Amino acid sequence: MKKLTLSILAAAVASLSHYASAVTIRMECPTSPGGKDYCSYVKARFEKTTGDTLEFVELPAASDEKLALLQQLFAAKDEKAVDVFQSDTIWIGLLDKHTLDLTDEFGKTRDRYFKGAWNNDTLNGRLKALPFYLDVGMLYYRKDLLEKYQEQPPKTWEELTRIATKIQDEERKSGRNNFWGMVFQGKSYEGLTCNALEWINSSGGGTFVDEKGNITINNPQAAKILDLAASWIGKITPKGALGYKEEESRAVFQNGDALFMRNWPYAYQLSQGDDSPLRDKVGIMPLPSGEGGESSATLGGWQWSVNANTQNKAAVYALLKIVADDDAQKVALKTMGFTPSNPALYKDKEVLATAPQLALFAPVFDAAIARPATPTRAQYPKVSNAIFNQVFQVLNGNANGQNAVVALEKRLQRIKGQQWR
Repeated sequence: MKKLTLSILAAAVASLSHYASAVTIRMECPTSPGGKDYCSYVKARFEKTTGDTLEFVELPAASDEKLALLQQLFAAKDEKAVDVFQSDTIWIGLLDKHTLDLTDEFGKTRDRYFKGAWNNDTLNGRLKALPFYLDVGMLYYRKDLLEKYQEQPPKTWEELTRIATKIQDEERKSGRNNFWGMVFQGKSYEGLTCNALEWINSSGGGTFVDEKGNITINNPQAAKILDLAASWIGKITPKGALGYKEEESRAVFQNGDALFMRNWPYAYQLSQGDDSPLRDKVGIMPLPSGEGGESSATLGGWQWSVNANTQNKAAVYALLKIVADDDAQKVALKTMGFTPSNPALYKDKEVLATAPQLALFAPVFDAAIARPATPTRAQYPKVSNAIFNQVFQVLNGNANGQNAVVALEKRLQRIKGQQWR
């Protein structure tokens, strides 16, 4: 009886000790459709596994508004506002001082992620975030029209120009005066930086700023491909594309008024909707390359980051291990359509049953390139602004490629000063 009493007492003490040490973690819940279902799944797993409590925080959906709010919270050193949140791909360097170094806990998990996503989230050899889901630039094309005119999907930008010109001319002869060969995001904003990075890197012209922070934009390959892109405007690309973002481009393409389109993966599922005039007529492939180069796709997507002021690292690590595992990534795909960051899942039967188009995306995700946000740190917004404004000047005819790369080099040197900071 005495031993039994002592056993009960010991169990009670252990239970009290557990509850005394239990903590509450605050995690951002995605605002996407299906986000609540995903968060309910994560909460149930986390609380059952750890005995801790998971609460959710809803941050602004707009990227710029969310960043501004996070910066306010970090400036106030508020460790209670949010522990785990989603970072845009281009925030890793910008938020370096405000996010927890995850290297010691997760540095050995590199093989579980696409190379480009992992490299984007690594700053000076230290892991500052875990990839959540991915986006990359892709080339969409009309399968039916290429077959009609006996053409193959283009491997180079020069081939795309030729094919787009030919088919546009032929379609217009049949009375389709609003038909165009190519649409993309030509407005002077972040999307144009993404397009320009793909053009230039695929031509061997680099990434504006390399991983070590060196400015590399002033080269002949970059100048040449910018001139080629400018030659599309008003010929195979409508002048109105200088005001296009993603949805404007998609509207033209999905309405059947363009042969080719550069856009993100989300557009594919919409093109295959029951109400789409292009259902079963759309192909998707890696973007073309320039002369002597290789296809390049700009990396997009979101990452899991941790507030550097968090007081609950052990619980945070436990949460990250849950959201990063295969089961959680499958749930994110089913509930929100988020493409997994683990390349192994693109061969998973369950995943492909849910989203068979992912088999087309895996090679592009694997080769995706990051914008120069990590090496340029907090100055990336100024860097991107300089890039898309200068590229826009080429597209609208106010500068040529050579003048643009020289001017952009000088502008980036002024932004950098002695070093990126």
